[in-house]
Amino acid sequence: MPFPQTPLDVRTELRIGTTWTDISADVYTRAPITITRGVPDEGTTVDPSKCSLVLNNRGGKYSPKNPLSPYYGLLGRNTPVRVSVPQAESYLPLDGTNSAYASTPDVAALDLAGDLDVRVELTADWTAIRPQVILGKWDGVANQRSWSLLLINGLLRLTFSADGATGTYVQLSLPALPRRAALRATLDVNNGAGGFTVAMYWSTSLAGAWTSMGSYSGGSPLTLFNSSAPLRTILTPPIADALPMEGRLHRAELRSGIGGTVVAAPDFRALAPGATSFSDGATRAWTLTGTAVSNRNYRFFGEISAWPVRWDVSGKDVWVSVEAAGILRRLGQGRKALASTLRRSIPRAASLLAYWPMEEGEFATAASSPVVGVTPLQLTRATWASNTTLASSDALPVLASTGGDLAQMSGAVPVPTGSPTGWRVQWLYRLDTPNSVMYTFMRIACSAGTIAEWYIQESATGSRIIGRDANGTDVVTYNVGTGTDLYNQWNSVSVQLQQNGSNVDFDIYWTDVGGAPGHYGASYAGTIGRVRTVGSPVGGYAAALDGMAIGHIAVFSTSTTTAFNGALTAYDGESSISRMGRLAQEEPLLPLTWTDGDTTTTSEAMGPQRPAELLVLLEDCAATDGGLLLERRDRLALHYRDRTSLYNQTPGLVLNYAGAGEVAPPLEPDEDDQKLRNDVTVTRDGGSSGRVEITTGPLSTLPPEQGGVGTYDDAVTLSLGSDDQAPQIAGWLAHLGTADEPRYPSVHVQLHTATALIPAVLDLELGDLLRIDNLPAWLPPEPALLMVRGTTEVLDQTTWDVTYNGGPGRVWTVGVYDDAVRGRYDTGGSQLAAAATATATTLSVAFTDGTRWVTTASHPTSFPFDAVVGGERVTVAGITGTTSPQTWTVTRSTNGVVKAQAAGTDVRLADPTYYAL
Repeated sequence: MPFPQTPLDVRTELRIGTTWTDISADVYTRAPITITRGVPDEGTTVDPSKCSLVLNNRGGKYSPKNPLSPYYGLLGRNTPVRVSVPQAESYLPLDGTNSAYASTPDVAALDLAGDLDVRVELTADWTAIRPQVILGKWDGVANQRSWSLLLINGLLRLTFSADGATGTYVQLSLPALPRRAALRATLDVNNGAGGFTVAMYWSTSLAGAWTSMGSYSGGSPLTLFNSSAPLRTILTPPIADALPMEGRLHRAELRSGIGGTVVAAPDFRALAPGATSFSDGATRAWTLTGTAVSNRNYRFFGEISAWPVRWDVSGKDVWVSVEAAGILRRLGQGRKALASTLRRSIPRAASLLAYWPMEEGEFATAASSPVVGVTPLQLTRATWASNTTLASSDALPVLASTGGDLAQMSGAVPVPTGSPTGWRVQWLYRLDTPNSVMYTFMRIACSAGTIAEWYIQESATGSRIIGRDANGTDVVTYNVGTGTDLYNQWNSVSVQLQQNGSNVDFDIYWTDVGGAPGHYGASYAGTIGRVRTVGSPVGGYAAALDGMAIGHIAVFSTSTTTAFNGALTAYDGESSISRMGRLAQEEPLLPLTWTDGDTTTTSEAMGPQRPAELLVLLEDCAATDGGLLLERRDRLALHYRDRTSLYNQTPGLVLNYAGAGEVAPPLEPDEDDQKLRNDVTVTRDGGSSGRVEITTGPLSTLPPEQGGVGTYDDAVTLSLGSDDQAPQIAGWLAHLGTADEPRYPSVHVQLHTATALIPAVLDLELGDLLRIDNLPAWLPPEPALLMVRGTTEVLDQTTWDVTYNGGPGRVWTVGVYDDAVRGRYDTGGSQLAAAATATATTLSVAFTDGTRWVTTASHPTSFPFDAVVGGERVTVAGITGTTSPQTWTVTRSTNGVVKAQAAGTDVRLADPTYYAL
């Protein structure tokens, strides 16, 4: 490490225009740089990260309106800033654009006709939605495609070509990977069974050992195309949805043959920072374009929103005190609620001709359209903004004929470009009271086709579709056997026509929102024409249809579209991570990455997505799933750690209290009731609730005189996909709320003296575990284990202090099926049947509740295990006896507690299993 050194190499940079400019020389020594991240000790949600620093402004450089400043016109609100320190190992930074890449020219050694073996070690966003290029020898412009390796939405993809013009790809799911990992893909071009085989592996480093991710065999034997393309980290031509990876490339290997000769081996770890060219271990000459080797570890990335210029009375000391903030600050300020899911989804359809959401205010007289060039839809005799029962929509109008004047509706559809070969009209309606007479619910007027008017009619006893020509003659009439199930619920109706030679294929779908569709289809001789208007029948809707709510009328220039899919139900039942990812796709200005700790299971299911602010929707996902919505340190972006990524972690930072200055004073654990919750009720938004009360144990709702603490209740309302989630989540929250562990509001580390801790501190992220060993004798003998929830970092020219606040960590250790330690069940209740001296190695243990302890004879492989007797940890070598009391053979005082134990002392499993949510 470059520490200790004076001054410390703390670098502060502003993005001036498109260039990062080092302003470290102007950072005052009058005040240190202070960086805060995460959840405050008294808080429950993540605050925007903050970075306060003071800039020397004697020359007016940081006065935004000073025309003599070299940054005149370039400083303003939300100017990006970043703060970094050096780390021991270098890497290649890639920013996800085609302007930053590494490349080596084509040479004969890189032309692999036979088997391929490519290996990379990188720090990346494994779950990134868009394809990210890692490495490849691929030129699509000149048909010089050979192979490429990509990440795509939790998959590793190897694409390869035998002719340079076309490609075949194999992709396999990635497991839950650490932040830094190695990936390997091999291609056996002739597997001896009449085809090829692609196999994929992962490891913690390029050195292995490799764990299989699976393989695929198929196709025919092949020979890789001898491409003239260079080997590099981008594809040619640049593809918008397959940009280079955003992250760090540490090293890579390309081998001729599986496990064969290394023909390229770029290794950036020991290169000098700033290098833009080098030769690798296989003598390949590499050039870096738009990037350079770096060894910077970013401690903060944010935006400066204000530039307050201050000076002393003499005017000789001029400074600017700024407080930059992470992206959460901007996302949380002044943003309007996102529109309904239908209003957001439908306008994205490429084939959309006209669309009227009809989500107008109560005093509206017409329905506007978000589609440019589409005139408002006219609707009279309606009560606007009246029906709010459709989760995927804002309030919609209800038909309300008055005084003999019937409700009327009409919307004009623009002429499509070209000759239409299909069209689709889709809308939603709800009518609670069945009409006994057949009435028209929608009239679709057409031109230049066989049928000039379509009438979609409905009654309690069935539905009817009528198609009339320009003379008013019925060309087609279809009766459909629908029933009263179409009433008292929201329905989506889709009328779809497709030209099929000299015939027209006709389909109509009724889909109750959240249910299965009903369908009728037929054909007729003729041409489809185009949709001219949609609306009510001439003269208006029948008065019997008063009370019908209607909205989201859309017309498409194709018979197929997915615009309503998912959005129709407001994505009810969508997993929390999927919802976050979809919102990130829909909002191009929302950079979001996430960690999925268990890729084999889905995160918690969400309820309907209601109109709300973007940040609120993301926080709803985090609250339902129980994870952490954070800010990244290395870029202006959000990052979500799902709940499963917090389970069963190995501590990322281990401090020795008895060591040489690893824990700076004060260390003051709090065993209070600030976070105590032992009676939790969770209510599904719009649904039922579940309640869990902890009725036994030291933090139970029992009164103190009976061994508990009394009732500490809590009630939360969450967006949930089903009612049965509520009691499960309530149980998990009650588990977290009754962690019998102290809080550590302040764990202080001075890195300028305890320099050996720097590598671990640089890698530690919010949500990671921190362990403190060898605590003083007046504290419990077990190491302190806390989950890091927030940090405060203070840096100046000579010191570097980091202070962590954390919550209980052991509560996140959950059961693992068939695991030797985490798969053990605790007893329902047991105690010493007889007193034991401090050195006795035989204990008499009675079980007081539930089943007895296993015996050595019946479960020999279950021994040894650890138990706790009155705060003393013992290792149990064997148990005999099948009735109470049982006889235990133990090793005493394994945690350093030496004491005699009295009869009746509680006996528990030292590492009990907790069910995970």
